[in-house]
Amino acid sequence: MAEGFARHLRGDVVEAFSAGTRPQSLNLQAVRVMQEIGIDISGQTPRSIDQFQDREFDFIVTVCDDAHEHCPYWPGQGKVVHHGFDDPPRLAAEARSPDEALDIYRRVRDEVRDFVRGIPGNLVPPSS
Repeated sequence: MAEGFARHLRGDVVEAFSAGTRPQSLNLQAVRVMQEIGIDISGQTPRSIDQFQDREFDFIVTVCDDAHEHCPYWPGQGKVVHHGFDDPPRLAAEARSPDEALDIYRRVRDEVRDFVRGIPGNLVPPSS
């Protein structure tokens, strides 16, 4: 979802790439809730962070605690920024209904959207 929002909302200021520590197939609920707001992420391909080890980035943004814990270091000059969001598949697994599961995805989708709207400003910590 973050890559889709970055490309859709902030494509004029960022070039976004999404990768995971354990990439899996594209999540159909994520695709659905993004389509609800007019963003098609169905063509995105789950990729491993290993595919980007030789690429230089200005920022490496981790959006889940698991990625932050397993990827605390990135080779190169890029600054690692962590902004954790709830993990929709994990929470949805305990939902009492499909509608409740989708509501979890929608909530996280909206939180990710709000974070991405603040890029690039929210990638730099406020000065003390």
